[in-house]
Amino acid sequence: MRTHLPKLAWAAVALLGAVALGTMALHRGETINAAWLVIAAVCTYAVAYRFYARFLATRVFELDPNRATPAERLDNHVDFVPTNRWVLFGHHFAAIAGAGPLVGPVLAAQFGYLPGTLWLIIGVVLAGAVQDFVILFASMRRDGKSLGQMAREEINTTAGFIAMVAVLSIMAILLAVLALIVVNALAHSPWGLFTIACTVPIALLMGWWMHAFRPGRVGEASAIGVGLLFLAIIGGGWIAESSPYADFWTFSPNQIVFALIAYGFIASVLPVWVLLAPRDYLSTFMKIGTIMLLAVGIAFTLPAIQMPKATEFAFNGQGPVFAGPLFPFVFITIACGALSGFHALVASGTTPKLIQKESQVRFIG
Repeated sequence: MRTHLPKLAWAAVALLGAVALGTMALHRGETINAAWLVIAAVCTYAVAYRFYARFLATRVFELDPNRATPAERLDNHVDFVPTNRWVLFGHHFAAIAGAGPLVGPVLAAQFGYLPGTLWLIIGVVLAGAVQDFVILFASMRRDGKSLGQMAREEINTTAGFIAMVAVLSIMAILLAVLALIVVNALAHSPWGLFTIACTVPIALLMGWWMHAFRPGRVGEASAIGVGLLFLAIIGGGWIAESSPYADFWTFSPNQIVFALIAYGFIASVLPVWVLLAPRDYLSTFMKIGTIMLLAVGIAFTLPAIQMPKATEFAFNGQGPVFAGPLFPFVFITIACGALSGFHALVASGTTPKLIQKESQVRFIG
């Protein structure tokens, strides 16, 4: 009987997810309980990770936990460093979960709640997560090479050059858009700027703690980092209400741009374990914590979404935010939240150079 309990539990989760998806798709009216969206997403992602990701890991990629990874074979304590899987997950998650997953679904809401929700759920399972998994695995098996380098080796030099130019163009355009969002959010905001600035010394402390002072003590570093982060948030509120300090931490958009450039340069030249990885890991606590609190809040309050499942803008190509029909603009608008080429760049960047064991690719990617 005990051997059947896990199967029955997963069957119940799958059934609950199917009911939630069916309720969203078949519901009529201008309002629907937001809990159905949370249930559909959580159940679908859980079942997909348990079964589909496991199938890809064992049957398609045949991940071997005993096979040495580039981080082990090429360990130089700079770019190639075996990293704890939780820290690496946080680093990877923070790199792909920026402003895009927040802005895209908000813009796509002009089509109604159903198109964007279905793409965020089904698109992630069948496309986005698979793409990240494939690219991360391929880059790891090729000693952490980038997309352009893999294209040059697998196809030819011309294809590799074109891929590198395309990657550079995508990075320049995408980072410019995302940086604009960040700059506008932090400009003239002493609370936000102070809190973000504090994450740099906190991350330096965490990196030193996990790598030099207490190697492998991820839990200790996490507790210290999260505690200091909360103090930074509280301190930011006090700073914002204090006139002399508020003026000092009030930056113009141009000042923030130069600060971001300086941070990007410093983070790129330092060993990855010093600043980049621990800071991403630290920010993931805030991101995932916020997501979980929102989900719990929805579960307790059961708010209603005052929106039709599909609006007229999904069919006439017009809209208050942007003009364009549902197909293909829902895929263009919600890219980073589901299927995004930028994720492939991250999956072939620093992440494959930090993996401890091949079996961890499923969890991280």
